[in-house]
This record gives sequence, structure tokens and C-alpha cells, in this order.
Amino acid sequence: MAMHEFIKWTATEAVARLESGEVSPLDLIDAAEARIAATNPQINAMVTLCFGRARTQAQRLMRQPRSDRAPGFLHGLPIAVKDNTDVEGVRCTSGSRVYEHRIAPASDPVVRRLEARGAIVIGKTNLPEFAAGGNTFNDVFGATRNPWDVRMSASGSSGGSAAALAAGQVWLATGNDFGGSIRTPAAFCSVSGLRPSPGMVARIQKQPFNPLSVEGPMARTVADVALMFDAEAGFDARDPLSPRAPLPSYAQCAARAQKPLRVAVSADLGIAPVVDREVRAAIAAIGEKLAADGVVVEQTHPDLNDAARNFLTLRGAVYIARIAPLLAQHRDVLKPEVVENAEFGLRLKLAEVVAAEIAQGEIIRRAAAFFEQYDALICPAALCPPFDVTWRYPERWAGVAFDGYMGWLVLTCAITMTACPVMAMPGGFTQGGLPLGLQVIGKPRGEAALFGHAAYLEQLLDFARRTPIDPR
Repeated sequence: MAMHEFIKWTATEAVARLESGEVSPLDLIDAAEARIAATNPQINAMVTLCFGRARTQAQRLMRQPRSDRAPGFLHGLPIAVKDNTDVEGVRCTSGSRVYEHRIAPASDPVVRRLEARGAIVIGKTNLPEFAAGGNTFNDVFGATRNPWDVRMSASGSSGGSAAALAAGQVWLATGNDFGGSIRTPAAFCSVSGLRPSPGMVARIQKQPFNPLSVEGPMARTVADVALMFDAEAGFDARDPLSPRAPLPSYAQCAARAQKPLRVAVSADLGIAPVVDREVRAAIAAIGEKLAADGVVVEQTHPDLNDAARNFLTLRGAVYIARIAPLLAQHRDVLKPEVVENAEFGLRLKLAEVVAAEIAQGEIIRRAAAFFEQYDALICPAALCPPFDVTWRYPERWAGVAFDGYMGWLVLTCAITMTACPVMAMPGGFTQGGLPLGLQVIGKPRGEAALFGHAAYLEQLLDFARRTPIDPR
């Protein structure tokens, strides 16, 4: 299928051309609309479109004086927003029949921040119901398919955002990440995404000191992730975890690719019950490339033996606030895993939750001590390649059964518990051409250095140039 030249640009290139006046926001909206029409029937990534609202926003922006635009302004770049994040006047379902007809009365803080910095929302991306689960499907919109092979999952919960990016439907997309919801979709679709430190992108949550669930940017390159992060990150008085100090330009950090001195590499973090042989081979090859380029590489990892178990406890406590109030009235339309999450939370004892919070504190301290010795930790973003889109989730791999529907996500859940920033990025391909992805974990609150290291690794591996692609 034909692909407009605009679609092939990175977000950084597109913003530079918008700033120079070579193209207008309306030109890029038209290109995105045509690309979505051409590709969405195959992948079902974009589930609600708002091109009328987008064009109104674009015309308003084009009337504003350019002199009013601060550094880092996006100059009318079209973006997509995950369908659990409100955009004023646009349908927002959270992938649930409970909210199937809901129209957002106001925009989420991250959307307001992005729009204030020149982004233009053109639509919403698919997700599992209430972002629960590692495969993007729901009873409202159906399943999102992987552009690299439409028989395969795009993972979840930000699977719609990742698939839309890989297919060139948009240049930037929002994601959020609890147990891997930015990282595994990025891995499955060969794009990039940042799970930032808690609070770096302000959120208004029922449990304001919850460090597990974060908002983050998704894009096709590390530089584009940094571009979006510059527009998202910053202080909001309603989020007590958000940073008040002036932040660096993360786009500049990504532009200065920085080779790390010493990295840790691990295929399983010492906790995965199984890791696919091609995933292991990809991680080993990356370690060899780094070593050949003069980086000190050590096969090691922090102690994460209790991370997954305590993650599930803390996640259950969060689901009491998120889902338990819906059980009495809407149990019959909620998917079984959502009900299971909430009921697990309701069965928890206070002492169990407190013990898990104390355990996370120990995990955070162990990770901080580990990163006194290493610039980064590299491990897989998923223990398996993309799986059949018709599976609810992988119940087993290579003959090894997983413990529950979150079992296959252990590599991302455990890293969530460290509170460290993580870049998910392309890490190779299987022999059959399916993407494999990495987690590059940085020092605590170390986003600036992480962008530099990730940009270096992106250049060394040279996988990012393979997207966008025509669904196949």
C-alpha cells in the first residue's frame, strides 16, 4: 500500500518541518487520516477518531504568533491518546462496556500539558479492559493486531498505541505502565517507550503516593520519545510525586548519544521461570556487541527474588480503589481477569499490604545500591516473542506453565518495583521476523543519562529504522 512521505519522518523531523513552515499541521493530519484509513482495518489500533476537533485545534494554533512558542514546542504534531486517558469531548471507554458510551467532560492533565505544548490529538488507541492484561482486546472494540504479523498480539495494555506507531498512523502516542503496559507492546511492535520514574509525568490518582502506575511517552525512536517526554514531564501541585525542580531538555540528552562505561546484562533477572531461546540469543548478541565496542559487560542483576510476589499484592490493593466499586453493579460485563484482580485485592489483609510496601522499600534500596556499580541494566522486555492474538494470555511457554495470567510478565513487573526509569526499545527479530524488545533500566531518577545510553544503543543495534511498516 502507498505510504505518504510524511509518514516516514520521525517525530523529530516532522516537528522541525512544522517549525520551519515547510508543512502545516493540517498537512500532517491529512496524511495521518489517510494512513489510518489504509491500515486500521488490518490492525484495529485506533478505535475512536476526532479529526474535526483536531483540525479546529490546528487552525487555532496556526493563528497564534510563532514568537509565543517556547523551546520544545511540538508545533501542531498529530498524536494519539490511549483510550483510558480523557480528551475533552471525545469518547473514552477504558475498553469496558461499563463506559462504552462515555464522553470525557474534560481532558486529563497529561493531555492538557501536551496540547499546551503544541500537540494535536487525532484519536484514541485500543487497550484491554481497564488496561488489565498483556494482550489488547476488549468487548467494545475487539482485538488489536500486530503490524509485523496480523496473526499475532501487539501485547498490552498500550498495544493500540504501539501498533499505531509501528504502522505509521501517528508519530507519537501516550501510554501508561503498571506491570509492563508500555514496555511489552513496544517490544512486540519494535517501537520505543519510556516508563519514567514515578511522578515525572504528573497524574491525578485515587492513591496519590502509588509509585507503580505511571504515564509515559511512546514513539518510534529514542529521540522521539525524548521529544514527547519534554512535553509531558513537569510539576503539577495535584501530584505530590511530581518534580518541582527545573528539568533538563531530554531531547538534548538523546541527541548526545552516550556510551555507558559498565552495564549489567541478564536474560532472566534470576526470576523468570523460562525465557524463549531466541530471546536469550538476542540478549547474548547485544552483550557481545557492547563488549566489542569497549563497554564493560557483566552478566548480573539486582536481587529481585521477592519482587513479583509483592508486586501482585500491591497491585491488588490498587485494584480495590480502581475496580471494586464497579463489582456490585457491573460484574456481569467485566472480563474475568478484572473481577479476579479486584477480588484478590479485597481478600488481602492489611498486614499483607504493609509487608509488601516494606518489601518494595527494600527492593528500591537494593536497586539503588546495584546502580552505584552500573550505568544500566539490560534485559528482555518479554520472556517470549509475540504470541497468537487469539490467546487471552500465554498460559505456558516451552512446556513451562505460568502462575496466573500475569506470570509471563514477570520481567517487567519486577522492574516496576525498583521505581527506576526504563526505556523499552527494539532488540532484534526472531528467525520468523517477529520483533524482540529490550528493557534498558537506568539509575534512580536517571532519565537524562538513560536517554543518552539508549540513543547510543539504538545506533549500535540499528533496528529502529525498520518502522513504520505496512501491516502483513
